[in-house]
Amino acid sequence: MSNSSSISHFLLLPLAHMRQLQLLHFCLFLGISLAALLANGLIISAVACGHHLHTPMFFFLLNLALTDLGCICTTVPKAMHNSLWDTRNISYAGCVAQVFFFAFFIGTEYFLLTVMCYDRYVSICKPLHYGTLLGSRACAHMAAAAWASGFLNTVLLTANTFSLPLCQGNALGQFFCDVPQILKVSCSKSYLREHGILSVSSCLVFSCFVFIVFSYVQIFMAVLRIPSDQGRHKAFSTCLPHLAVVSLFLSTAAFSYLKPPSISSPTLDLTLSFLYSVVPPVLNPLIYSLRNQELKAAVWTLITGCFQKH
Repeated sequence: MSNSSSISHFLLLPLAHMRQLQLLHFCLFLGISLAALLANGLIISAVACGHHLHTPMFFFLLNLALTDLGCICTTVPKAMHNSLWDTRNISYAGCVAQVFFFAFFIGTEYFLLTVMCYDRYVSICKPLHYGTLLGSRACAHMAAAAWASGFLNTVLLTANTFSLPLCQGNALGQFFCDVPQILKVSCSKSYLREHGILSVSSCLVFSCFVFIVFSYVQIFMAVLRIPSDQGRHKAFSTCLPHLAVVSLFLSTAAFSYLKPPSISSPTLDLTLSFLYSVVPPVLNPLIYSLRNQELKAAVWTLITGCFQKH
């Protein structure tokens, strides 16, 4: 039995016990992090430098790339360190920081995806009002609201999570500090409080989910009314990347957080957390760049310009 005041560190889930596999995991995480840094860095640079990309859709995509970089830099470096040096330890303060920043970037990404859904809705369902509803000031306000909402939700979530007494030891069944894993080692007497913490965030997440679903119903109804095949194709090409990113993000995160305890296992928890915390930052840039010719051309121009300078 222990309480939070006596815990100086947590023990993270080891990815492997064999030294060769630990080094393999280190190389895997290194490759993934470098790919995410390169892909998201190229999108940020392309949008920032390409004046023709200074539109609402690409402005929100730039913000999304920033959150993806934040997610990958919060979880992966510590996992790489533990695999390389064959350790499981993370300090109490380090765990608090990891929970805070991961929840902040993940929450902000979700709110940004909701805002991007509104951008797609206005561009297809109300194209004549697009310039009015999504001017530069409105976009800045919506992006700021997404970041602020993510921050406030994270402060509440982190403060309440680490104010719970911890009575079930300090071993976490995850390769990084995550809220559900902290709640698992908290005292059983705080059961109602645990669910109160998650219910507030869940209500906010569910509200955004309802908005996204409602918006896409309206979008698809509007697209099907477009008379030309070319017009429908263009409308779908701008919506499908966003829909793919939202689906990947929500399906893995929702199943990870809402699955019944009876089917929970370290391997399943590890796989799901990997899918929603590590995979999206790598795939998001690819999904958007593969379907968007403007972005693809801007990234290619940026790359060739760098090579020509050298």
